Amino acid sequence: AAAEPPRAMGLVSSVVNDTLEFYRWTWSIRDKRVDDWPLMQSPFPTLTISTIYLLTVWLGPKWMKTREPFQLRFLLVVYNFGMVLLNFFIFKELFLSSRARGYSYICQTVDYSDNVYEVRIAAALWWYYVSKGIEYLDTVFFILRKKFNQISFLHVYHHFTMFTLWWIGIKWVAGGQAFFGAQMNSFIHVIMYMYYGLAACGPKFQKYLWWKRYLTILQLVQFHVTIGHTALSIYIDCPFPKWMHWGVIFYAVTFIFLFGNFYYRTYKLPKEPVKNGKIANGAVANGVSKPENNPVVENGKKQKKGKAKGE
Repeated sequence: AAAEPPRAMGLVSSVVNDTLEFYRWTWSIRDKRVDDWPLMQSPFPTLTISTIYLLTVWLGPKWMKTREPFQLRFLLVVYNFGMVLLNFFIFKELFLSSRARGYSYICQTVDYSDNVYEVRIAAALWWYYVSKGIEYLDTVFFILRKKFNQISFLHVYHHFTMFTLWWIGIKWVAGGQAFFGAQMNSFIHVIMYMYYGLAACGPKFQKYLWWKRYLTILQLVQFHVTIGHTALSIYIDCPFPKWMHWGVIFYAVTFIFLFGNFYYRTYKLPKEPVKNGKIANGAVANGVSKPENNPVVENGKKQKKGKAKGE
């Protein structure tokens, strides 16, 4: 019995040493080009921002419970079209730079050199990662506008994991195969935020927004393409981190289930009537939905009749 404590301490010491050794090894193979870039010195700033995001998701609705919803129409228009420009910039940088370097869409290893196009690709991927942090504002706007039914598990899971996990991608593989998914996703986000921007412009644009369901279809197609592309890379033994390939496949599968469930509930199930101002099977995301006949509330002030300011 007396020998048990030393044996247990030896086991703990071995685990700690192995963990530290693994940490030092992973740090030795990082992309050193991004060491001095904002947020990249340590994972803690990213984890702190993401933790604040989760706290906001939890506490924000409680804080807004006794307050009137904000309309934020002008801010939403600026934000959404600003995201259109940012995502178009990311797509353009990835497309032009990867083309200039002769990147393969089948298998592309990471080039850690200071070649001008490789650095542009790394920088575009860093902006892609930052854009996922900016997208936390999607949820903040839902909370301020009391669109709590939009803050689903899918919404929070998507936003939280994209920003948090992409820190790993930028830290170790800011180039190579990583360009493909970011390029495809940024293109889809150009279309998506264009939709949200038009929706935020007011009811007069609603007749032009019949194609919302196709955004979800486009996202589902994206996830299937991601799985196919990654599986092919594994099959041909592409020299890219295997653990990251398998992680991407698992991650894409979770999105297929979640987005597929959302599509089914929103577009396939019979529509439920409006209850307490909420539409059970989905509504316009991050835009301004068609106003009801109820008095309009804007930024805590009730409007007796007609449209809210800025409509």
